[in-house]
Amino acid sequence: MLLRVDPASPLPLFEQLATQVRAGVVAGTLTSGERLPSARDLAESLDINPHTVLHAYQLLRDEGLLELRRGRGAVVTARGAEYYAPLVGALENVRREAAALGLPLSAVAAMLSSTEENR
Repeated sequence: MLLRVDPASPLPLFEQLATQVRAGVVAGTLTSGERLPSARDLAESLDINPHTVLHAYQLLRDEGLLELRRGRGAVVTARGAEYYAPLVGALENVRREAAALGLPLSAVAAMLSSTEENR
């Protein structure tokens, strides 16, 4: 899986990385047991600080999506796909409902963001 960051994005770099890994787990492009690049290698390829990558990996570890092992790196857990299964189903329902209403997904995303910001 190719991970990228956008330095101009308002989203912190570590969150950009974590979001991409989550999306990979949801989409099935990252599967149980798959290894992610070492923090040092990924940081070097993205030209960012290794601590930024470690922050993203630790966040995903705390969520139960990654297992961090010294010398073995970051590995996707079996729990990862199961963790998001209910959300994937709910999102599919939202997509169908939005299509039935003729509402673009960008509008749905904006609604989700504005709801989150108003909390």
